[in-house]
Amino acid sequence: MAFEIEHGHYDGLSLDGLGFIVLGSTPDAMVKGNWSVGVIADERASNAQRGAITAIASGSAGGPMAALAPLVTSFVGVEPAAIRFDRDGRKWSVTSTNQVDMAAEGAMGMNPEATEPLHFDNTGHPAANRFALARASYSHVHALGIDWDDVSGRNNGQYAPFAWQSA
Repeated sequence: MAFEIEHGHYDGLSLDGLGFIVLGSTPDAMVKGNWSVGVIADERASNAQRGAITAIASGSAGGPMAALAPLVTSFVGVEPAAIRFDRDGRKWSVTSTNQVDMAAEGAMGMNPEATEPLHFDNTGHPAANRFALARASYSHVHALGIDWDDVSGRNNGQYAPFAWQSA
C-alpha cells in the first residue's frame, strides 16, 4: 500500500507532501495472519517525521492501520528512499528507487460513456472505505527482505484518497 500525504500532521508535526509505502508478505491467506511488514519512508522526511510515519504505518499510533496489527508477526523495518507517485487519469504508479515499481489502471464498467472506474464501497478496509477497482499492470518489490515480481496483469490494484485520524 502506497500513501501520498497531501496535507497531514502527527502530534503537531507536519507531514505535508511526504509519502510512504507499507510492504507486506503473507505466507498464507491474508486473514490467517503471520504477516511480515515493513515501511519505506520518504527520504525527505526528518527523523521526527520518519518516526511519525512509522508509528502511523505500523498501527502503533492507533488509527486505521491498527486494525492490521493483530495480523502482523514480524515488523521487518523502515528504510528511507525517494518515492515518486504518478497518475494520469485512471493510470497510477509508485516507484521507490530500485525497491518498488508498481502500476495499476482503473477498471471500467460496461457503460462506454463512463468516465470513472468501477468502485468498491463500504469496504471496511483500514486504508479507505471506497476504492476504485483497478488491475495491476505490474509489481516489482525488492526491499526489506520482501521480494515479489508480477507482470501477469491478473492481480488487483485499488486506489483511493484517504483521510485518517487516530482513535
